[in-house]
Amino acid sequence: MTEKTSAKIGIIMGSDSDLPIMQAAAQVIAEFNVAAELTIVSAHRTPERLLQYGKMAHLRGLEVIIAGAGGAAHLPGMVASLTPLPVIGVPILSSNSIDGWDSVLSILQMPVGVPVATVALNGAKNAGLLALRILAASNENIREQMLSYQEEMAQSVLTKAEQLRHLYPCEFKPE
Repeated sequence: MTEKTSAKIGIIMGSDSDLPIMQAAAQVIAEFNVAAELTIVSAHRTPERLLQYGKMAHLRGLEVIIAGAGGAAHLPGMVASLTPLPVIGVPILSSNSIDGWDSVLSILQMPVGVPVATVALNGAKNAGLLALRILAASNENIREQMLSYQEEMAQSVLTKAEQLRHLYPCEFKPE
């Protein structure tokens, strides 16, 4: 029998070298008090682990998977081929990368029937926020937290604009 997890979001990466990037997803998800799991699943070095993770994720209670990978970046697409859950790919600029373009294009160019949502290069925080928005579609508590998060961002910009206006006067005043 499959053991259930309290995590709603799975965060996987191909190598521990991806952790400095992928931690941003875990951190923003934690700010919303949503349970997430974080682990290494290499598409190339541990294919059996990948198969098990992808096939069992929904049975264990996960609702969204974030998959980060560099170089050829097969992990997001491979896990998407195995699970009915939404998968968000995070292309990672790695030491064997071609300025990150190989990772971006590998995750963007999925065949029909195997969708992977893709964020910017090293965009793990946005992947975490997108995963939360997916959950917010059916969870009012997360939706309310997201609305508050967005309001805080807006207020931050307005505060910075006001501070800048004192240094460099500007005639623009929105109605």
